[in-house]
Amino acid sequence: MTNERRDYFPPDEIVGEVKVSIESHEPGEIDWITFAGSGEPTLHVSLGRMIEQIKGLTDIPVAVITNGALLYQPEVRKDLIQADAVLPSLDAGSEALYRKINRPWPELTFERVVSGLTTFRREYTGKLWIEVMLIKGVNDTEPALKDLARVINGIGPDEVHLNLPIRPPSEPWVNPSGEEGLARARTMLGGVAKVVPPAGGVFDLSTYDDVMDAVIGVITRHPMLEEEILQTLKRWTPGQVEDALARLSESGKAKVVSRYGKRFWSCTSAKYA
Repeated sequence: MTNERRDYFPPDEIVGEVKVSIESHEPGEIDWITFAGSGEPTLHVSLGRMIEQIKGLTDIPVAVITNGALLYQPEVRKDLIQADAVLPSLDAGSEALYRKINRPWPELTFERVVSGLTTFRREYTGKLWIEVMLIKGVNDTEPALKDLARVINGIGPDEVHLNLPIRPPSEPWVNPSGEEGLARARTMLGGVAKVVPPAGGVFDLSTYDDVMDAVIGVITRHPMLEEEILQTLKRWTPGQVEDALARLSESGKAKVVSRYGKRFWSCTSAKYA
């Protein structure tokens, strides 16, 4: 774990890859350019400069998905001011539940996270969409949602986006909230901000020459449902897809993890209890 801000990857290379992606798509094909990744984007000290450079390349809006942990730092808030939308996570309304779910950097407190979010809201004029990962029996109960609603009300986001842990989590006790929990969250958080239910999506890896490299790039960041891989590779023949999955397995960079009765591909280094 780290709280050190530095250049983890060459900023110019990242901006260059974004430029290539923009140029390889037709106008209107890309809705958003989003900073996310394996880890926390705001740890990258050049984030602000990259946002500025990308906004100089295109009118496509820029978003940042963040755990919000570093928003107490003025320089981080300054970097994010330029983004069109910021999506910080807030999964709990109390210190105890925050530590249980998020297991943060040891010196980081829940109070500091909330303070950073509240200060950022006062300074920021873009879209602030708070993301809540609903875990069955943990933060989808009435007491937990009551605490969360109180905290979110004090921050004042534009929207609250509900997410579910549909990919393999690191702990076996993590399960997605059911319909009852989702309905409860919509009701209790709906008075605070517009609530957006979980949404699906597909991966577009069409711009890559080697699809296996592209898939490995995705699963290095998070597990990928086998159905998603098959959907991504649908322009290939069944034989080519079978060969591709075999190469993926033999590469030593991927492994299959079963959760919720489904098969996910994950990077070999990922650990699951």
